[in-house]
Amino acid sequence: MTHLVISKLSDLEEIVKIDKEVIGNDSRRKFIKNAIEEERCIAIKNKSSFVGFLIFDIHFFDCSFISLIIIKPTERRKGYATSLIEYFVSIAPTKKIFSSTNQSNRTMQEVFKVNGFIQSGFVENLDEGDPEIIYFKSTIAPG
Repeated sequence: MTHLVISKLSDLEEIVKIDKEVIGNDSRRKFIKNAIEEERCIAIKNKSSFVGFLIFDIHFFDCSFISLIIIKPTERRKGYATSLIEYFVSIAPTKKIFSSTNQSNRTMQEVFKVNGFIQSGFVENLDEGDPEIIYFKSTIAPG
């Protein structure tokens, strides 16, 4: 059984530990702390501990932007990223949601596709030789 929660400062250490496991350091601690303080961090918990988190903002042309989705490596391919995205879509403060991933990150591209996001463009020159693909999803029902 999983639980989705808006993260609290008391969750900071466990969330930073997941991020550190993925990127190898705790350089995003301040970024994560700020997101938690502003209630822009959603975490997902299995029976005993946090397994991942999502951070968003609304500074992308006044639209929601999922800036980070991190799942513990040992817990990937179990639907946690999809659960985080689905929950965020249900509470998104704007009707348009954007996110991005590197062109080399095929796994995340598939996560976006499975969750109904479409490609919306590219940004060059963020990571040398690895363009960023922008993804889009609308919370407005078609028709």
